[in-house]
Amino acid sequence: MAQYGGERRWSLEGMTALVTGGTKGIGYAIVEELAGLGASVHTCSRNEAQLNECLNQWKKKGFHQVTGSVCDVVSKIQREELIQKVSSLFHGKLNILINNVGTNIGKPTTEYTAEDYSFIMSTNLESTYTMCQLAHPLLKTSGAGNIVFLSSVGGVVSMGEVTSVYGATKGAMNQLAKTLACEWAKDKIRINSVAPAVIRTPLVEPVRYIRR
Repeated sequence: MAQYGGERRWSLEGMTALVTGGTKGIGYAIVEELAGLGASVHTCSRNEAQLNECLNQWKKKGFHQVTGSVCDVVSKIQREELIQKVSSLFHGKLNILINNVGTNIGKPTTEYTAEDYSFIMSTNLESTYTMCQLAHPLLKTSGAGNIVFLSSVGGVVSMGEVTSVYGATKGAMNQLAKTLACEWAKDKIRINSVAPAVIRTPLVEPVRYIRR
């Protein structure tokens, strides 16, 4: 929780937020930060057992305003169902969208298959792009919308020989943030891209297929 001298530095009381992939890593920390500042938060995960465990943990910590849905944001149908759920929960308004879901397959460029490429692109970029489209009416209706992209330093500089597709998606995400920030400013929607370096999360474990 953002505090100074034992007290909150600011409050998000009355604000609503959707965090994709909020049951582990960076997403989990974001859910707790937003809830700790008073926002009503909805998150999602592909893993129902993991989602329920996290919801129980948050309730024990006093974050009773956190809810969740089982959703794979790569699925068009499940993305649409997620936004419908959020609209119902938050009465057609959304203040904050955190596009956190991301993945990588660590390989040299010459070893990527078409399936690898499609998997990373659909998870990192396509899902993010379409989540913004789907959430736009709710963000606009709120009168104070915010979108945050969880990008990567890999979208700005090279991170080595096993991140070419990943880096391409994150670079595109950074440009998307700039474009939408200009296009949707008239709708009072603010857009930023956060580009961390390596953080100790499940994404950096030596596993072939990993998603936040």
